[in-house]
Amino acid sequence: MTIDARNPWWREPSANAAEAVPERRAQLMPELRGSAGFAFWALMGFTFILLLAPQERFPALAPLRIAMLAALLAIAAHGFSRFSRSLPVISFTAPTKILLCLVGWALITAPFSLWPGGSISFLIENFSKTVIVFILLINVVDSRLRLRQISWGLVLMSIPLGVTTIRNFLSGVSLQTGDRVLGYSSGLTANPNDMALMLNLILPLAVGLLLASERTGMRILLAAIAGLIAISIVATFSRAGFLTLMVTGLTYFWLYRNRKERIWIPVILVLGLFALPFMPSGYVSRISTIVNVEEDSTHSAQTRLEDMKAAARLTIASPIVGSGIGMNVLALNEQRGETWTAVHNVYLQYLVELGVPGLVLFLLLYLNCLRTTGTVLRSLNGDESGGLFHLAEGLRVSLIAFAVAAFFHPVAYHFYFYYIAGLAIAAQAIAAQAVALQAAPQAIAPQAMATRVVAGHGKVLS
Repeated sequence: MTIDARNPWWREPSANAAEAVPERRAQLMPELRGSAGFAFWALMGFTFILLLAPQERFPALAPLRIAMLAALLAIAAHGFSRFSRSLPVISFTAPTKILLCLVGWALITAPFSLWPGGSISFLIENFSKTVIVFILLINVVDSRLRLRQISWGLVLMSIPLGVTTIRNFLSGVSLQTGDRVLGYSSGLTANPNDMALMLNLILPLAVGLLLASERTGMRILLAAIAGLIAISIVATFSRAGFLTLMVTGLTYFWLYRNRKERIWIPVILVLGLFALPFMPSGYVSRISTIVNVEEDSTHSAQTRLEDMKAAARLTIASPIVGSGIGMNVLALNEQRGETWTAVHNVYLQYLVELGVPGLVLFLLLYLNCLRTTGTVLRSLNGDESGGLFHLAEGLRVSLIAFAVAAFFHPVAYHFYFYYIAGLAIAAQAIAAQAVALQAAPQAIAPQAMATRVVAGHGKVLS
């Protein structure tokens, strides 16, 4: 074995290691300031606008198109940061490749669409925005600190969403149909079903932050927010929201069955029993229509069931190319008459619009993201320091909850799933970075030992 000239034998190995470790750490740590930091905060601004729609409260902001401005700033800052460090602009992870294949399939099938121009327009004006945000999340949320910050942001933003829903319920502010409470006036949460979905996806992040927090005050605050979210979901009278909330609770019960957190299981069950007498009037009868469809006086359950049957017939008629992305409403109009309503099922949306290949690609993307969270939890091996374990677990629960909610929501191309999925992929990169940082001293130590000279013998140990 020869001695590396860059690492002379007369140098102390401990000094070599001491100098190399910080250098290695500097290579692994993300750039926390400058354009990379600006890209992250621009993305946070976009998230704030997406959920809370300040332009609805301050109409003067509407002409400025602040959501698009925030997104463009995030894209530009991220691109500049990557170019300045000679790094690729996009990390082509397996989920990213699958998503790009899904976009490619949507383009390939567009000429066969019921309305080709409409499919291309939907792809450019709607789904492309979701794809861009997904890619930004993967690349910009690149540290534990940023993952905590964006999780805190989503949890804190859920407060006005929940408060508004409860206030509207108590004051009788409802949709134009008059049978359901009006949510928060933004594109993602105005409908009570959409509100329930959004809150259900944020709830596990609140639980993750609660478990990761060591300060009593923070734990109390997060417990209060989690309670607010649960009450708000009930106030929406959403049957899908109820089922998703139950799945979230049962998933946590299963995860905690052999852990110290299992002490919370009987507490939550007791609180749930005490809450039963305070359930809103008519809530139990509405939830019962999940299994007794014919008893739904609003006829929404019956209508959705018929739409699902119509969607199944459309899939059998065109199983490969479908009706074109964004065209399930037109396809259903032709199948069962003009009602201009979408099929309330993500899986059927993909089947009707992009055929079996489209659904397969989406399922591959979903399963890949879900498996990613499992990889993160295994790599951390129960290490709860820094909060990454609990946040990754929360993202996993959110993905499981979405798998159930997807049976009842027409949100195949919306931000709901893709936001959580993007954070899950980001968590995997952050966990890999943490493992690499921990391994840096051990990786350097053998190199230092290899250059040690046995005093008095002049031999190099290998």
